[in-house]
Amino acid sequence: MGLLDGRVAVITGASKGIGRALAVRFGKEGARVICTARSADLVKQTVALVQKAGGQAIDVVGDLAKEADVQRMVAAGVQAFGKIDTLVNNAGDGGPTKKVEEYTMEDWRYTIDSCLTSSYLCIRFVVPEMRKAGNGAIVNISSMAGRRGLPYRIGYCSSKAGQVGMTYGMALELAPDIRVNCVAPGAVEGDRIDSVIEGQARVRGISVEQVRKSMTDSAPLKRFVTADDIVDATVFFCSDMSRSVSGQVLAVNAGTPAG
Repeated sequence: MGLLDGRVAVITGASKGIGRALAVRFGKEGARVICTARSADLVKQTVALVQKAGGQAIDVVGDLAKEADVQRMVAAGVQAFGKIDTLVNNAGDGGPTKKVEEYTMEDWRYTIDSCLTSSYLCIRFVVPEMRKAGNGAIVNISSMAGRRGLPYRIGYCSSKAGQVGMTYGMALELAPDIRVNCVAPGAVEGDRIDSVIEGQARVRGISVEQVRKSMTDSAPLKRFVTADDIVDATVFFCSDMSRSVSGQVLAVNAGTPAG
């Protein structure tokens, strides 16, 4: 038996990285998975990996900052699997690394929409299906940047802080049938953190190696975390192991104080 047997889960941002790892693990744990992202080719690859691992999945391509695309995703999931009772809001773009005086309205809108607006819209349109199912679990994948801040990334920090606030508010509003929790990763090893490090090095005028070392040195465990670390925490929040847990933010960040 899997920890998520019988669940039907939406995984947003399922085209690569944490989202892909989430989709594959959820499939292995017995969930039927609705994989959604903007990249058709990449999300189809994720579905193939879920199926190869023995799980069931469908792909739905769309921009989750658009109401119509979210509604279409929900309808496709219900048509394929009969219900939706689990949502993981993982979609989002890190946005640019810039000084605040250089951060444009286009930068701001894009980053807020990709991270925060998409989470709001998915909750808005998935909750009615969870109510029909009689229960639900929502996990917002935020970031430590939304709790401690990160220089030169005003849009990203703001959007991720918004996800934390959304978690607290929705946990109160949607109880007792729907639980809402949040995972706040620290620096996760992979392509995205490499891009962040390069941006920080450029703006701060120091080397990539110096930025990476400062980030690992500031973590008590002296390392970055992995996508699997984030997946483990998310599976916990979506499973019956956390049936009495809601409105919580779990920092998975190699021990750095949450702030």
